[in-house]
Amino acid sequence: YLYLEEHTMSAVVKKHIQNLTLSSMFLALGIVLPFLTGQIPKVGNMLLPMHIPVLLCGLICSWQWGALVGFITPLLRFSLFGAPPMPMGISMAFELCAYGLLVGLLYGRSKWKCTVSLYRSLLIAMVGGRIVWAAARMGRMGGGQLPFSWELFLSGAFLTAIPGIILQLVLIPAIMVALGRAILVPFGQDSRETSVN
Repeated sequence: YLYLEEHTMSAVVKKHIQNLTLSSMFLALGIVLPFLTGQIPKVGNMLLPMHIPVLLCGLICSWQWGALVGFITPLLRFSLFGAPPMPMGISMAFELCAYGLLVGLLYGRSKWKCTVSLYRSLLIAMVGGRIVWAAARMGRMGGGQLPFSWELFLSGAFLTAIPGIILQLVLIPAIMVALGRAILVPFGQDSRETSVN
């Protein structure tokens, strides 16, 4: 009994350290990837480079780590490089937090770790995160001091971001499939047969 208890505790600690290490890596990627867009806001708004590591963190490490990395990434990046500018960074922090939380929660509770559940989790997280972004932006505007119309929401959340959304929907499943084939993450398996965060 003591051996089993010690073995279980060891596995929990090992998993925690693994998630901490991977989350730190995703946080670093979220800080570095925007340099690929030349830190040009218009290009960044189109390709959404910070979103990919946050979504992967939620999928691979769990919703708790995804939410934490999502919230910290834009704030830490602003403190280091002054971008994204404030107060826009506050809205992004809540938006990315929602992405990491929702995608990790939905995918983590899916019976099957497969492409269908992955896309379902991604799409719901993308919509939910953008709703949170809109709510945060409206709150930042003081509840109506500046106009925030339905057209502005659609333009800022979806139309401008179409290239980034397509990139996420192509790249993230490809990464998860590759990691699944390398048996680094459970993919294409029944969640009852694998350990779920």
